[in-house]
Amino acid sequence: MDFAPAALSRARTAPPAAAGREPWAPPELSLVCLDIDDTLIDCTAAIRRTLHALTGRDDLWPLWDLITEEHVALVVAGKLGYDVMHHRRTECFLAELGIFGDSAQVSAFEARRREILARSWRLFDDVVPCLEWLRAAGLRLAAVTNASGVHQRQKIAELGLAPFFDHVAIAGEVGVAKPDPVMFHSVCLALDCPPERTVHVGDKLDTDAIGAFDAGLGAVWLDRDGTSRTGERAPEGVRTVTGLDELPELLVSEYATVGVPAPRAAGTPAATVSGGMF
Repeated sequence: MDFAPAALSRARTAPPAAAGREPWAPPELSLVCLDIDDTLIDCTAAIRRTLHALTGRDDLWPLWDLITEEHVALVVAGKLGYDVMHHRRTECFLAELGIFGDSAQVSAFEARRREILARSWRLFDDVVPCLEWLRAAGLRLAAVTNASGVHQRQKIAELGLAPFFDHVAIAGEVGVAKPDPVMFHSVCLALDCPPERTVHVGDKLDTDAIGAFDAGLGAVWLDRDGTSRTGERAPEGVRTVTGLDELPELLVSEYATVGVPAPRAAGTPAATVSGGMF
């Protein structure tokens, strides 16, 4: 799939002020992109529950996470497809536990893992209020994820997220993955919105926040675990929030045209949100 990211690339300098506007006026915002796993959906907790159900152990998440990162890196590099990656990741995980099964046994374990995992997904408590506020503020929304298509679309639909999004960009379908600028620019092209009027929010500092910033988008790191307090720091130009409940206030303070929905009758969702979110 071919994109033309160069056409959307912008130097990170303030654009010329529009006629009649003050030169210090804040940039306008039209589109907010959000990562899915561990941003909207508590993926880590779901995988922990699944691994415990399969093995009876509570200490295997770090091992699974490490193996997953190694295999996803191969997907991003174009060396593996997602379906092959899922099988090899499970095979490697079992081998680390001293279990060396044949291909059919690995496939059976993986199928059982997916079955349990599908029943374990949960949204973070701050997700729906934030998405409702963003919609009430007149912003377009896109989901941008490095996962494979079938499973991610199923999660989005079953958890009630689909109606919020104008566009869903999935690495397994686009053919590139975050932090490649093409991934971010493909969303901007699909929704006809330039990068400088777009913000991306995600839990991975490198993949989401720095990747978006390098692609010319506004970048927000969702640091739910307070990692920034223990050493890892966002570079200049990348904003940090510890929950999605902090995102509306950040956007209102940083961008024009946000948080001022068209007038609505008292008691409507938009009127309630704009008057009482903070």
